[in-house]
Amino acid sequence: MRIISIQNNQGIPKYKQIIFSVEKTIEEGYLKKDEKLPSINKVCLEFSVSRDTVLQAYEDLKKRGIIYAIIGKGYYVKSTEVRVKQRIFMLFDELNIFKEDLYNSFLENIGPGAEVDIFFHHFNLEVFKKLVADCKGNYTKYILMPTNLVGSNSLIKTLPVSDVYILDQTNSELKAYPAVYQNHLKDIYNCLLEGKSSLNKYQKMILIFPGFREPLGMKEGFQKFCEDFKFEHEIITEFKNRIITNGEVYIIPNDRDLVWLIEKSKNQNLKLGSDFGIISYNDTPLKKVVENGITTISTDFNAMGKMMAEMILVGKKKQIENRCSLILRNSL
Repeated sequence: MRIISIQNNQGIPKYKQIIFSVEKTIEEGYLKKDEKLPSINKVCLEFSVSRDTVLQAYEDLKKRGIIYAIIGKGYYVKSTEVRVKQRIFMLFDELNIFKEDLYNSFLENIGPGAEVDIFFHHFNLEVFKKLVADCKGNYTKYILMPTNLVGSNSLIKTLPVSDVYILDQTNSELKAYPAVYQNHLKDIYNCLLEGKSSLNKYQKMILIFPGFREPLGMKEGFQKFCEDFKFEHEIITEFKNRIITNGEVYIIPNDRDLVWLIEKSKNQNLKLGSDFGIISYNDTPLKKVVENGITTISTDFNAMGKMMAEMILVGKKKQIENRCSLILRNSL
C-alpha cells in the first residue's frame, strides 16, 4: 500500500497532506511500530515536492512522538497513537503543593489531545541545561520555569522561539516569549499596601529571604514598601535560633521558617496577632486553621495553569501577569 499520497489543487498544504497520509496509514494498521517511512528523497522525486516540505512534515510528526529518526538511516514509526496533536515538555523548578495545583489545572484544561511530560531542574543549572538539550526537537511546545537561574536565558534561546512558553517567573531577556507569570515586586508591594492599616501597629517588619529559590522581586518590593512608608525593616536569611521581639511582623516565603517561628513564639509565650505578626507566602488549606488563621500573600496557581493551557490551545502569544492577593487572617 502507498504510504504517502499528495494531490495538487486540494487547498491543503502539501506538508499537511504528508502528515495526514502517515497518520491514516498508521491508524489503518498498514504501518506499524518501528517500520520505516519512505525516505525524504523518495517522496521528493515521486511527488515533485521540495525537500523542505517533506522535512517539515516529518519533523512535525517527530515532535508529536509519532516517528523517530536514525541518523543516516531514515525515519521510523515510534507510536501508533496519532490522536496526540500536542506533545508538551514542562520543566518545573520543584514539586510542591502549589506547583502540583498548577500542573493539575494545566492537565485538566489542555484536553485529551495533548501528551505532557514533566521534569524538574531543582534550581540546578546543569540539570536545566541537560534537560533542555535532551528535549530539543522532540516536542511541539516547551513550557519552562527558569526561576532566577543565572545562565538559563541563553539555554532557552536554543529552543524554537515559536514553541517556547515561560511560566511563573520571567525577566527582561525573555520578553519575546509568551508567559503567565507573577510580578513579585508589584505583588508584595501592593499586598503590603492593602494590609498597611494592620501593619501600622507593629514597630518592625522582617523579611526572611534565603535568596536561593526566592525571586529577587520579592526582596525589592519589600524594601520599596518599607522605604516609601518609613517602616523600620530588616532582611534575614533564616529564622532559626532567632529571638522574637514584641512588635515585630515577619514576612515568610518558606514554610519551614513558618513552623520554626510559631514554635519559638510558644516557647516565648507570645500571642500571634498582637505581640507579633506573620504574613506567609502561598495559601494552603492548613494555613486557614493553623493558629486560628495565617495571613497570606498568594497567587492563584489554578488560574495560572488554566491560562497557560488556553494560551496554547488558541495559539495566543501574550505575557500575562497572574493575579495575586492578600488574605487577611488572625496572624496580622
